[in-house]
Amino acid sequence: MSTSTNVVVLDNGGGLIKAGIGGERDPSAIVPNCLYRPPSSKKWLHLHSGDEDLTSAAVRRPMDRGYLINPDLQREIWSHLFSSVLHINPSQSSLLLTEPLFTPPSIQRSVDELVFEDFNFRALYVAHSPSLVHLHEASRNNANGLLSKAQCSLVLDAGFSFTHASPVFHNFALNYAVKRIDLGGKALTN
Repeated sequence: MSTSTNVVVLDNGGGLIKAGIGGERDPSAIVPNCLYRPPSSKKWLHLHSGDEDLTSAAVRRPMDRGYLINPDLQREIWSHLFSSVLHINPSQSSLLLTEPLFTPPSIQRSVDELVFEDFNFRALYVAHSPSLVHLHEASRNNANGLLSKAQCSLVLDAGFSFTHASPVFHNFALNYAVKRIDLGGKALTN
């Protein structure tokens, strides 16, 4: 499956990682972005489907409020994802990675180190979710011409632990008008 033209698409969320190969309509893998340890074990395990009972398990997550806080843990999860789930060789692939708006430069550098130094990807393109969603919808709804005429949209990105409301104009998020709240699906589920 791995060729020199592979583009790995990775939406690295706080709750789930959605990953696949560029050109595919749907992600080929949706896995929890965490490790867990059941009470009966001393070993941290990878979640495979999210169906595991985590009621009394300890859970470690590399992301908090959309930002990478534990690069070592993220490295371990990505390593498992690339080798055992996607079966790709990162050194023969490029990476399209989503990143929350307003990610601090120190976190961006940590991600760059993971991508290039630990996994040796050939290239990296970092995209913000609002722009990707706008592009996707514009390409899908081109028949009715609504988005192609307006060239704008409002994208509500409700993630695991934060939510962004982002106006997008000509495929660029209007940063001065973006609103963020540190409330997401995790809190709503709880």
